Amino acid sequence: MHRSKGAILLVEDETNFGSVLKNYLELSGYEVDWAQDGNVGYARFKQNPNYQICLLDVMMPYKDGLSLARDIRKHNEEIPIIFLTAKGEKEDQIEGYKAGADDYLTKPFDTEILLYKVQNLLKRVGLGSNEMPEELPIGVYTFKPELRSLIFADHQERLSPKESQLLLLLCQHMNRVTPRSVALRQIWGQDDYFSKRSMDVYIAKLRKRLAKDLDIDIENLHSEGYILKVNQS
Repeated sequence: MHRSKGAILLVEDETNFGSVLKNYLELSGYEVDWAQDGNVGYARFKQNPNYQICLLDVMMPYKDGLSLARDIRKHNEEIPIIFLTAKGEKEDQIEGYKAGADDYLTKPFDTEILLYKVQNLLKRVGLGSNEMPEELPIGVYTFKPELRSLIFADHQERLSPKESQLLLLLCQHMNRVTPRSVALRQIWGQDDYFSKRSMDVYIAKLRKRLAKDLDIDIENLHSEGYILKVNQS
């Protein structure tokens, strides 16, 4: 399995720049969730507890990056935040740090510099080691990725390596789309017809594994991917 180096929330409203940055970071081994305005970025952050770092543009519609950083800090005081902005004056940088930023990059910048900043911040907060969580709650189940075990009440099932890898990836995107291409690249190492059919088989296996909880569903979005839906109400 080609394990992800970490999950990044990228909030950038400029389409071309956002697309280039997302692709570059994904090629560097990270999972990137890209939102194109501050409100969407904040909604994504609240939906997904697994982000490990936030990259925020400052000047955006609906909710600017400074306001977004302050809102994120109300929920999580530890997650690293890097501002990406065309505003490079001293006063602008001070405002950024006051809003909760850990670092600041002025556009245009070298993407390799950003990559090293991301790596160093993740190491600093202990998130750069690629360690898997000890256990993850999935409805009435408890999933232990390192042991490849799925526990329900007193019953424990041992998952195959690919089942465990796929379930972990779905959990990292819980209640959001896990792109098919991301799963194929990280777990199967290629995106061809046979890998896609193999992935469908493993999705069917996981559905059976999780069938005891009626509030859990793995939904297939044609040509996009899968959503592990867990009704937590």
